Amino acid sequence: MTQPSAVTAMARERRHTLAFLDEIRPFAPVFLDTEVDMGEVVAHRGAARALGRRYSVVSYILLAAARALRDHPEANAAVRGRRRPRIARYASVNGKLALDRKVGGRRVVLSAVLPDLQRADLAEIQRRVEHFRDGDPATMPEFAGARLLHRLPWPLRPLLFRLGVRPLRRRAAVFGTFAVSSLGHGVVDGFHSVGGTTVTLGVGRIADRPVVRDGRVVVAPVMRLSLAFDHRVIDGAEAADVLADVKRHLERFAGTAADGADGASAGADGLAAEASAAADTVR
Repeated sequence: MTQPSAVTAMARERRHTLAFLDEIRPFAPVFLDTEVDMGEVVAHRGAARALGRRYSVVSYILLAAARALRDHPEANAAVRGRRRPRIARYASVNGKLALDRKVGGRRVVLSAVLPDLQRADLAEIQRRVEHFRDGDPATMPEFAGARLLHRLPWPLRPLLFRLGVRPLRRRAAVFGTFAVSSLGHGVVDGFHSVGGTTVTLGVGRIADRPVVRDGRVVVAPVMRLSLAFDHRVIDGAEAADVLADVKRHLERFAGTAADGADGASAGADGLAAEASAAADTVR
C-alpha cells in the first residue's frame, strides 16, 4: 500500500470554501451549455481599448446575465426547506463573482456580490469588478466574514455560516441571486459550476472557431457558456430561456448598447462619450 508523504490539517484559508460546499448539498443541479459568438463583444472591447477603456469579459457576462434575470423573475429566486419549502423571489438582481485570490499566501476562491445589477451599466460593473480584483482581501471589509470563518473552530464555523446565509430575506445579499465563475483566462473551453444560486454561469475561454454566418463558414471568436440551475426552483425550459437570453445579449451586444444597457452606443461616437464620462475607471 502506498503511504502518503505527509498528512496535515486542512489550511484554514480554505475553511470558508468547505463551509460553502457543505451548505449547498441540497442543491439539485441540472447542467446546460451553449456556444456564444463573441464577435460583437470582442469588437466593442477593441474599440473601447483604443479609447483608453478596458473591460473584462466577465463584466459583459454579468451585464448580460443581469438583463436576462431581470426578464425572468422566476429564476431570480432562492428556495429553503424540504417538508415545507419556501420560495423567495427578489426584486434586485445581485451577481456573485468567483475570484481567484491569495489569502495568507495561499491561492483560494473568494466570492464577491455585486448588488442591483439590473440597474448597472457596463462601466459601473467594470468599476465594481476592479474594486474586488485590485483590493487586498486581507483588509477589505467585504471579506471580513470569510476571514472570521478562517479563525473560528468547528462547530462554531458551520453554525455561523448557516446563520448568515440561510434566512431567505438575507440570502440575496450574501449569496447573490446568480453566480458567474470564469476559467477563461486559461486553456479551459468549458466547465460546469454550482455557485449556490438558482442560476450559475460557467465561462470558458474565447477561441477562434468555425461558425456559420449567412450560410457561409467563417472564423469567429467563440466562447463556451454553461448554466447550472437548481431544479427545485425552476425547470429546464425556463433555464434554457435564461441561457438563450444571455447568449442573445452577448451576440447582439451593439443592439443592447443602443438600448442603453451599458451607456454606450453601437458606434464610435457612443464609445467616445462613454469613455469621457467614465474616465475615472480607465486602467
